[in-house]
Amino acid sequence: MTDWILRGGTVIDGTGAPRQRADVSIKGDRIAEIGTVSAAQGAGEIDVSGKVVAPGFIDVHTHDDRALFASPDMAAKASQGVTTVITGNCGVSLAPLALTQTPPPPLDLIGDAADYAYPRFADYLAALDRQPAAINAACLVGHSTLRVGAMPDLARAAGDAEIAAMGERLQEALDAGAIGMSTGLFYAPASAAPPAEIEALAKHLRHAGALYTTHMRDETEQVLDSLEESFHVGQAARVPVVISHHKTTGVRNFGRTKETLPKIAAAMQGQEIGLDAYPYIASSTVLRTQRIEDSLKVLITWSKSHPEQAGRELDAIARDWGVSVLEAADRLQPAGAIYWMMDEADVQRVLAFEHTMIGSDGLPHDVHPHPRLWGTFPRVLGHYCRDIGLFGLEVAVRKMTGLSAARFGLAGRGVLVPGAYADITVFDADTIIDRATFAAPTTPAAGIEHVFVNGQPVWSTGAATGARPGRALRRQQMRAEAR
Repeated sequence: MTDWILRGGTVIDGTGAPRQRADVSIKGDRIAEIGTVSAAQGAGEIDVSGKVVAPGFIDVHTHDDRALFASPDMAAKASQGVTTVITGNCGVSLAPLALTQTPPPPLDLIGDAADYAYPRFADYLAALDRQPAAINAACLVGHSTLRVGAMPDLARAAGDAEIAAMGERLQEALDAGAIGMSTGLFYAPASAAPPAEIEALAKHLRHAGALYTTHMRDETEQVLDSLEESFHVGQAARVPVVISHHKTTGVRNFGRTKETLPKIAAAMQGQEIGLDAYPYIASSTVLRTQRIEDSLKVLITWSKSHPEQAGRELDAIARDWGVSVLEAADRLQPAGAIYWMMDEADVQRVLAFEHTMIGSDGLPHDVHPHPRLWGTFPRVLGHYCRDIGLFGLEVAVRKMTGLSAARFGLAGRGVLVPGAYADITVFDADTIIDRATFAAPTTPAAGIEHVFVNGQPVWSTGAATGARPGRALRRQQMRAEAR
């Protein structure tokens, strides 16, 4: 029996193919038919004429590990048309790790000690099964999380026994269904890890058919060297590589995507490489003095020592306190911040690159988050696609659906074809736009009409429906479905 019919919309299927006017019917958790669909008794019909019917968007770069439990309606993502998130990025995942002490930065970006309560990755995935969210999740294992669980001293390279211990935990995670391993070599818990440590762990990925994603060691002056290091991990372990939130940061490096993108394109000729980006000139992470010096402006997103300062610029805080910016930053710790440190031309160049996927890199537990958490996908579709004309609508949709599903092995998702999972977003191409700002960062976007996950509506006419049909997407099951 047909459950839903989306009638008379403009279908953009996620492959990059030209749009077509068609009906879409849903039966259970799958797309049943695309074309001219007859009326079906008992089916819910929605008139979507004049609207775009697209695959649900895939946010390939998130830190939603805990948000899936803390905010199960996942309104920040569902309101943008996102139906699947990739968690565990930048070397940070909630599992496999059990903590009794405060997690070191940046592990504190996604949770406190009590949240790190999953000694095995299987425990974390089982919790997602028991408490499903509104949207799907495919999960990476964080290298920094592995290090914290295996090493008493993070300021050095891991020894053979420690690498073996991390390898055992990584293998358990892969056996449980993790899709790969991420690193955050820029951050203190992993910055002392030499390439040999990463390569030794990445070899576990090859046998599992998993991938390697990386927040590279450097995105400033040494960005080209960091790209080479990332490529070499993939070559040594013979695994696919994804460069996270690609950018060149700091005023001295404005324009250097003219160097990095050709380098990535050349490397793609000999190995599997992907990359993602978010559509803003400001980044966000923990508060670090090194980033302050390279930034045009800094906005505090949270502070444990001075929570009242969240949402204020660091310069203003320093003036109020009568201290230097660096001293103010020290007083605010532990804290998070937004940094204006990219050039708009670089952002557009990376977004327009044929192989770039879209990822928000939003931080859902910040008191005053970067607006990318709520605005990334509508901003690409409204601002960069429609208003600026950086690329066509079919290309934009592919960057956030079919391309992403293929890169991360999300079988049956990211495209609209009969038999695929009914993850569907309906939006108004004329009005879609981000409304989240740096002053009001949690404002839902305009233009998202309906969102279905596994055949059930989770967002409709501006509100969550309360349904929780999301699933933990395990690598083995997806590989079996792809055969």
